[in-house]
Amino acid sequence: DSKVSSFLTIQEGCDKFCSFCVVPYTRGPEYSRPLKSLIHEINSLAENGAKEIVLLGQNVNAYSHSHNGRKINLADLIEEISKNENIKRIRYTTSHPINMTDDLINLHSTNKKLMPFLHLPVQSGSSEVLKKMNRKYDINFYIKIIEKLKTINPQIEISSDFIIGYPGESEQDFKKTLDLVDQIKFTQSYSFIYSSRPGTKSSFENDETPPNIKKERLFILQEKLKEIQLKFNKSFCGKNIDVLIENQSISNPEYFFGRTPFMQSVYIKSQEIKPGEVKNVNISTCNHKNLYASC
Repeated sequence: DSKVSSFLTIQEGCDKFCSFCVVPYTRGPEYSRPLKSLIHEINSLAENGAKEIVLLGQNVNAYSHSHNGRKINLADLIEEISKNENIKRIRYTTSHPINMTDDLINLHSTNKKLMPFLHLPVQSGSSEVLKKMNRKYDINFYIKIIEKLKTINPQIEISSDFIIGYPGESEQDFKKTLDLVDQIKFTQSYSFIYSSRPGTKSSFENDETPPNIKKERLFILQEKLKEIQLKFNKSFCGKNIDVLIENQSISNPEYFFGRTPFMQSVYIKSQEIKPGEVKNVNISTCNHKNLYASC
């Protein structure tokens, strides 16, 4: 029983040991599923109507498996999936910056089924905070990855995760996060106030930032992110874009739901489309969350 957009777990576990995260303790070390098993499942999903495959993993771009004596990574897997003519779109999440290899980056230019949208969590714009988080990269490393992606595919859009109020985060650290948001222009993002997880390294750190300061910082960040997302969505108004139709509204059958290549949600008023179609529609209005169209 397949959906038009189907999720497929290809990798589990984590070897990164970020100081705030329990995944390495609860899910164990990184493990990747065999290529043969994945291709079999993808073919089955496609036969049941899937048009888009979303590859999942705790660190999905850490995917690595040996097949016929050859090491297969995420870029190789995406190329294999692309051979299935029924699959029209491919996405992957969630990625870790240190696993963004050059062949995977270049694939965003050469593989037309791989969507021009990447969720690449940075967590903070401060290298000092990233070091405390044990993220294993600094902010310059992250920016260089984005620059590479934008160079090989200027259309690509980036989303991210942010943790606000990590123990020891200063006002200057927070400002660096705001500066990064202004520089990258993340078109979608998830942001949260730091929450201590028992047993993690960060749970033993001294946290002196008052809760009201953390809430204020989160509000400022989210308002900035919302403003960028709204501006991005407004840039599509009056224009046509391809949308993969995922389902029809049960409460109002005149409306269909789909997504653009950039993961924007689109609500379309039409009596002529069907789930599974890639439809070119004209965007009439929007808000910071959704686009609205007719065809």
